[in-house]
Amino acid sequence: MPSGSIYVPRDDKFTGASHQQMYEKFWIEGTKERRRLRAVKAAVGLAVGIGLAIRFSIPAPPVVGVLVAALVAAADAFWSWKTHEDTAVWRGKRRGEVITGKVLRRGLAKEGYQILNGRAVRGAASVDHLVIGPGGIWIVDNEAFGPDTDLAQYGGRLFFGEKYGSAHAKALNDAAASLAGVLTEKSGVPVTIEPLLAVFGGRMPRGPVVTAEGLTLMRPKSLPKVIRQRATAALSDEQVELLARTAARELHRLG
Repeated sequence: MPSGSIYVPRDDKFTGASHQQMYEKFWIEGTKERRRLRAVKAAVGLAVGIGLAIRFSIPAPPVVGVLVAALVAAADAFWSWKTHEDTAVWRGKRRGEVITGKVLRRGLAKEGYQILNGRAVRGAASVDHLVIGPGGIWIVDNEAFGPDTDLAQYGGRLFFGEKYGSAHAKALNDAAASLAGVLTEKSGVPVTIEPLLAVFGGRMPRGPVVTAEGLTLMRPKSLPKVIRQRATAALSDEQVELLARTAARELHRLG
């Protein structure tokens, strides 16, 4: 454990190490073991392929076995890579707001939605993305979690692992209310804003979203679909343009 324990002898190699550094260290140290297990899986695939070829009278059983073994090894290598890549934002190797911004533009821009990145009410709330379109307005924030963190809701409460997510939910709900107030006042168009959280890493339950305490969590790739499903407003093209111009003028740009 990074913080130490009276029951476990202190290991100097972990002293001062972050969770991300420890994860990366264990990942590198586990390379040989992953390759060994991949070889075992490929050997099993070889035997199964040969057995199936013989059972169903498929020509050249050894060739079939080799092909199955290669597929098994490739699938295992891909899964291993994906597992590691899923932690890239959490490890600081990739920027979540860049990934989410691209997903939003590709998924919604052609449908009349405008995406403003890195906006804030001066002296108050800030958000990673502001989405304005025919179906309404949303703010989207990004958060990365460790691979062992369970993201869920119980009894209407939001949980990030063993911790409550209430403070995070309140901050984003307050930000949504603050931005909605500014846009309504400055544009003359009454609006409400729903907060969304794009999550990287962690473990989500089955289903595309987790909703609790007024905040909805999802993987970035699900954002366009969820936004379409939750469209409740009926903003005209002129209103969308007015709101986007107002946001660009009134909200401070970050970065």
